[in-house]
Amino acid sequence: MALVRIPTPLRKLTANQEEVTVAGKNVGEILAALEAAHPGIKERICDDKGQVRRFVNVFVRDEDIRFQQNLETPVGDHDEVSIVPAIAGG
Repeated sequence: MALVRIPTPLRKLTANQEEVTVAGKNVGEILAALEAAHPGIKERICDDKGQVRRFVNVFVRDEDIRFQQNLETPVGDHDEVSIVPAIAGG
């Protein structure tokens, strides 16, 4: 099972857990398992087409999935997946 790091704004959906473990062979499966365990979380990560929102970054082993295979990026049993909302400022 992969360890998923949950950002502070989404922790209300995970009973304030900063890390959860879910099973999946790729990022898409991880997000589906995360939604099954914590309903409502996927809609905050993905758009209505099922793609990761542009203001949300997902990392597997500290690598941005946008530079890998997006939702098809493989995830190993002991990998860490980090969900990081983009921060804008000026």
